[in-house]
Amino acid sequence: MRLFRLARILSVSVRYGLDEMIFEHESSGRLVALSRMFFFWRRFDTPPAVRLRLALESLGPIFVKFGQVLSTRRDLLPADIADELAKLQDRVPPFSSELALAEIERAYGRPASAVFAEFDATPVASASIAQVHFARLHAADGGFDVAVKILRPSMRAVLAHDLGLLDTFAGLLEKVWADGKRLRPRAVVAEFAKYLYDELDLMREAANCSQLRRNFTGSKILQIPEVHWDFCTPTVMVMERMRGIPISQTDALIEAGIDLPALSRAGVEIFFTQVFRDGFFHADMHPGNIFVATDPARHGSYIALDFGIVGTLTDVDKNYLAQNFLAFFRRDYKRVALAHVEAGWAPPDTRIDEFEAAIRAVCEPVFDRPLREISFGRVLLRLFQTSRRFNVEIQPQLVMLQKTLLNIEGLGRQLDPDLDLWKTAKPFLERWMNEQLGWRGFIDGFKREAPNWARTLPQLPRLVHQSLAQPAVVDPTPLLAEIAATQRQQNALLGVIALLLVALLLARIFY
Repeated sequence: MRLFRLARILSVSVRYGLDEMIFEHESSGRLVALSRMFFFWRRFDTPPAVRLRLALESLGPIFVKFGQVLSTRRDLLPADIADELAKLQDRVPPFSSELALAEIERAYGRPASAVFAEFDATPVASASIAQVHFARLHAADGGFDVAVKILRPSMRAVLAHDLGLLDTFAGLLEKVWADGKRLRPRAVVAEFAKYLYDELDLMREAANCSQLRRNFTGSKILQIPEVHWDFCTPTVMVMERMRGIPISQTDALIEAGIDLPALSRAGVEIFFTQVFRDGFFHADMHPGNIFVATDPARHGSYIALDFGIVGTLTDVDKNYLAQNFLAFFRRDYKRVALAHVEAGWAPPDTRIDEFEAAIRAVCEPVFDRPLREISFGRVLLRLFQTSRRFNVEIQPQLVMLQKTLLNIEGLGRQLDPDLDLWKTAKPFLERWMNEQLGWRGFIDGFKREAPNWARTLPQLPRLVHQSLAQPAVVDPTPLLAEIAATQRQQNALLGVIALLLVALLLARIFY
């Protein structure tokens, strides 16, 4: 099986000239010369980037998905290749109804007719990992209309084969590509594999869906389907059936009376809320996964689907990003440069003035322009080129955020080309920064830590006593001994002051 798959990949690579595209980065030039001599009859009329996209489409869904993910890594790829890979679509034919019904019976130990009152054997959506059918639960289970997501059979074996081959090719790239060791293509493949294996567990996707729904409880601008946990397994996920218009159908949205500029502003708010408030965001927000509600109760609200890929950010990541976004909006490029160095992402010996000038050259041209005149793709590309020049490390936890931001750009262009992203996002970020770093943030943080301090407070008198009773350090230099004694007294005094302050604050909050 693996040898047959390898032969297939080699055949496609030769047909589209991928060997030349790889070997031309080898410093000696011998490998590309040998390839051209061996395959002397080949003549290519299409650009290399187009040939790469066509080859990935020929190799099947796993390679298509890898190309989609790789298209977001503009730090690794030339602009023409990244733009071409971004055109890849998950056009995967559905698997048969018989296989779908067999997978349901395998998951539940009983046939679909015993699990669902109605089950539509014709899928409504099909992708590389799974496909979706509509169904209805029995009256005893609520009688709800549901969407049933079924994992493609034997996907784990297919993934293992293709990812193993991708890792082999990535290792070859590291050897023949001049930038291979610095850009670590094998690490990129490993990151891709992690996300794919996560998608193979539909219980994980159900948990992602449930978390996002909880984060947006009561929201008027975003709906997340409810998960029916009693019917979820690692290979089958059952959730509330959502009804709406695909966001790509702008004519239908206008006919339904949807306010497109308001919808685009709500999309920006949803993105920044997920990133900065929750640190947990939908990382696959392409138009196929976004609908718009038309029912009177939630008219004009977003409906999110497909939660196989989510991104997470730590408090450090969120703070770093918020500082950078705000600095960008205020055109404070020195603050941007300093934030990179303070976060440890740029070397400590970086010339701040040079880094500031380089960032200004990238960002200044995009201000005061509507979204239709701005390409985040080009801005990100130039930022990555600047990062490479100043040896800035690309943070893997932000790769999904970059991908999501590019998706937001596409949706924004489609809905309202005149959207001013900067003016829309700036008040939200300023409010968030005030809540996190202002007095409100201080009080909230104090309340979160109060239970820990309550456990520590009874120990403080003993710690202060130990500090006062600590024997003096015998030092041959009287001056140093005196300084050490003074320092101990100051530490003890600070301990007493801290004890009093904590006690006063706790009394103020709880009483």
